[in-house]
Amino acid sequence: MEDSITTSTPMDTTASKIQQLQKAFAELESYRAVTLNLKWKQLEEHFHGLQKSLKRRFTELEEQEKEFDTKIVESKEMLEKRKAAVVAKEQTSLEKLQEKRDAALSAIVTALGKHDNPLSSGPGVLTRENKVEAPCLEDKATNVLVSMGRINNTVHNMSALVKSYPGLVKLCQDMNSEGLLKFISDNRKDLVTLKEEIPFALRAAHDPASLVLDSLKGFYGADMVNSDAKKDSNLIGLRRTCIMLMECLSSLILGLDSVSGIISESAKERAKAIAERWKPKLDYLDIDASNGNSLEAHAFLQLLATFGINSYFDQACLSKLIPMVSRRRQTAELCRYLGLSDKMPGVIDVLVKNGRQIDAVNLAFAFELTDQFSPSSLLKLYLSEAKKMPSPAKPGNTSPGVSAQNDVNEKELTALKAVIKCIEDHKLEQQFPVEPLQKQMIEIEKAKADKKRATEVAKPQSKRPRANGASHVPRAANAASDKNFYGGMTERYLQYVYDRPAYAYAAPNNHHVPSYGTPAYSFSPSHGNFFGNAYQYHTAYLH
Repeated sequence: MEDSITTSTPMDTTASKIQQLQKAFAELESYRAVTLNLKWKQLEEHFHGLQKSLKRRFTELEEQEKEFDTKIVESKEMLEKRKAAVVAKEQTSLEKLQEKRDAALSAIVTALGKHDNPLSSGPGVLTRENKVEAPCLEDKATNVLVSMGRINNTVHNMSALVKSYPGLVKLCQDMNSEGLLKFISDNRKDLVTLKEEIPFALRAAHDPASLVLDSLKGFYGADMVNSDAKKDSNLIGLRRTCIMLMECLSSLILGLDSVSGIISESAKERAKAIAERWKPKLDYLDIDASNGNSLEAHAFLQLLATFGINSYFDQACLSKLIPMVSRRRQTAELCRYLGLSDKMPGVIDVLVKNGRQIDAVNLAFAFELTDQFSPSSLLKLYLSEAKKMPSPAKPGNTSPGVSAQNDVNEKELTALKAVIKCIEDHKLEQQFPVEPLQKQMIEIEKAKADKKRATEVAKPQSKRPRANGASHVPRAANAASDKNFYGGMTERYLQYVYDRPAYAYAAPNNHHVPSYGTPAYSFSPSHGNFFGNAYQYHTAYLH
């Protein structure tokens, strides 16, 4: 209404302004020097036309505003009616749901009463004792209903979260540990997605901790020697899967507020019993044999960390197992979970003394101990030991000197690759430039190629058998023909050797060597401390 008054006021004053303009125009006309072509009559008609147009537009806007206000009122009334209808429907649904709940509760109370008091006088008759126990039975029934509702909601929510492999939810809901292990093994090519979805699927199990513990039954093959176990690819895959399930259970626990809701005291006792059975088996492992990638030691430490039972074991003994898993990518996190951070200086010192300086550098960075253990010094020590560490001559080798030199070159090459990878991972280029190391790699590769070509040239040619069975002709009689024949062959060989393109070294893009069928620590201890941990350092974790 105020807008209407504000708009109409300027329009009412238009007439007075026109009169003032008329006077001004008449005064102007009296002073004009020449005759104006434009008359006042035309100007007056023009302004009157504008005034009428504005009034007409103003009237239209007022009508549209009234229509808009009417529509707003009608819409509000319609929304109120719909809201009332929805509230009424909700109330009706709640009443029906309450009736069904009361009926189910009554049935459960009756069933529990029969179970607890089989000699009562009937379901419809409440004795003095039944009257006292009725509230307890109702509480039990209520808890049962709430638990059932939570389980149904959890299964529904987990099915929505586990999109790529919904079968995981069913296996966990059924507590099928064998089926779960087989499912993971069949889909091991997509372990990244599996590891993301398994923690959500475990929520569908009514006891996730027991499900994971059930999966550990076959971790140690029955009646299998340790050396045979290392050759069994199926057992190795099973062990990796068991470790991954324990890691997924840890991920599930981290996402919840309370650990007791997932891991009960009985599950902890069961995990403790398994750990006590496993621990003596670790005595047959040694640092060189496992080469920092022991699945058995990793599984034992992961079991303690996941179920929170590390306090039952001596920390000094646990710290001695760390060198056996120093190449596993979870080592630093496991040490923190197990409370072994203060033991790391001693562990790193053990690694350095056993020729595993790269593992020592990784742990020094993980626990911020680079001031105490200089990375560049450790890497230089690693390279120097690689150059002077010979290997024993192989049996049946006719040229042990050549073989030893080849082994030294191979060790130096693998050591250079491992050091370059470590420098790139920790961004140590300023402290330890990689260009000289890359040049050394190219020189060694070129020397290997030259030796290989020279060996091919020096190989004697096998004599062809005589087709006609003729007797051997003295060499003097055929000297000219032999000379022509072998002379042509020599020329061809020389031309092949020296005319071929120059060898060009191409550095590999990836220094990781994933191992699917055999364990990554399968190098023999007889090769010394170096050869087992150089080229295959940082093996990709599969399960």
